[in-house]
Amino acid sequence: MSDAASGQGPKQQADAVVDVAAMKRELDEKQDRLLRALAEMDNMRRRAQRDREEFTRYATESLLRDLIPIIDNFDRALEAARGNSEAAKVVEGISLIQRELLRVLERAGVKRYSALGQPFDPTRHEATASVESADAKPNTVVAEMLPGYLLHDRVLRAAQVAVAVAPDEDAA
Repeated sequence: MSDAASGQGPKQQADAVVDVAAMKRELDEKQDRLLRALAEMDNMRRRAQRDREEFTRYATESLLRDLIPIIDNFDRALEAARGNSEAAKVVEGISLIQRELLRVLERAGVKRYSALGQPFDPTRHEATASVESADAKPNTVVAEMLPGYLLHDRVLRAAQVAVAVAPDEDAA
């Protein structure tokens, strides 16, 4: 078909080719923006899902934090009752209650942990005393006043501990 037959001259054909190229660029840009928007939506969906899972996992944190002092009181009562030979039945009853409460807490994701013998870690331990010790390495937990508790992998309450320090050489 000739230019005359198609009704277009060389200038009009060149303009049409330029228009097609511009439309192709515009289409490519819009497709790129669409793909980016879809990726952003997918990222937002994943973030929202992760936030929901974390909220669900730690929703009971406040309640559980309030229950931990009850366990501490059980520990103190058991310690006092063990020193009294006539209190054997009381000790047994308190022990049963304590075990049941600890099972309930474990089902909720709470784990009790001990710090004895471990290096002091300020994220898991609260130092309430320092003890001079020739036997233990400095900065090692040598006594535990209260155990620590984790909710899944998050510290619910740090263990209250005494930490070893090197003996004072000048005092000898």
